[in-house]
Amino acid sequence: MTIQNHLKKLTYLIITASVLLWGCESTLNSGSSTGTGTMVVKLHDAPVDYDEVNISVARVEVNNTENEDGWIVISEPNETYNILELVNGDVEILADAELEEGTYEQIRLVLNDENTVVIDGQSYNLFVPSGAQSGLKLNINAEIQEGIQYTLLLDFDASRSVVKRGMTDQYNLKPVIRATNEAITGNISGTILPAGTEASIYAIQVSDTLSTTFADSVTGEFTLMGLEGGTYTVSVDPDEEAGFESASVEGLEVTVGEDNTIGDVELVATEE
Repeated sequence: MTIQNHLKKLTYLIITASVLLWGCESTLNSGSSTGTGTMVVKLHDAPVDYDEVNISVARVEVNNTENEDGWIVISEPNETYNILELVNGDVEILADAELEEGTYEQIRLVLNDENTVVIDGQSYNLFVPSGAQSGLKLNINAEIQEGIQYTLLLDFDASRSVVKRGMTDQYNLKPVIRATNEAITGNISGTILPAGTEASIYAIQVSDTLSTTFADSVTGEFTLMGLEGGTYTVSVDPDEEAGFESASVEGLEVTVGEDNTIGDVELVATEE
C-alpha cells in the first residue's frame, strides 16, 4: 500500500471517529437538557374589616433544592398592593416566569418596609417580626412540566395576618397565606339579596373556613376562590346594621375547574 493510500485511509478513520463522537455528544446533551414550563403567581385576599391593608412586595423567589442558596428570583414587582381590593375573583399577578422542569418545594415573598394598615381613616405602619424579614416562605411542591402553565393562588388572610400589639396603636404583620394549585381548585359564586348588606361570605368544610370574601356592595355578587373539590357549606353573615339574619347553604359540591354557582341567596329581615 502506498503512502498516499495510507493517508487516505487515516483521513477516513479520523472523519468517521469525529462523526461518531459528535453523534454521541449530541445524544448526551439532548438527554440531559430539560424543557421549561411557566409559573404564574396570583395574589388574592380573605378580607377583614379594615379600610386598607397595604403590602409592599419587593421580589418573589422559588427554590427547587433543600439549600438556602438555591433560591431563584422569578419577579421583582417592587410594588404595594392593597390586598383588600383583591376579592370576588380580582387578583394581582405577582410573577409570570419560565422555569426549568422540576419540583419547586418553596416560594418566598420578600417584602419592603412600606407596609401599612388603615383603620377608620388612620394609617399605621405594619412591623414585620425579625423572623420574617428574610422573606415569607411557603411550601408549595409545584411540579413544573415542559410547555405547561402552573398557576399558584396565594390567599392572604388579612384578618389573621394583622395583629395589634397589646394596648398600643402599633400593629405587627404576621402573614397567614394559603397556597393552592389553581388547576386542582374550583370557585363558588352567587348573589346575596338584597344587595348592600355588606355581607361576609365563608366557604366552610367540616369545621375549617377555607375561603372568605365580601359581597359586592352594589350588586351583591361574590366569588369564593381556590377551593379544592369536595362538599362545602356557604355561610352568609350580613353587617349587623343592615337588619338581616345570617344564612347558610349546605351540601354544595365543588367541582375542580368550574365556577360552582349557588344562584341567589335571599336574606330574611331581622324581626323587630
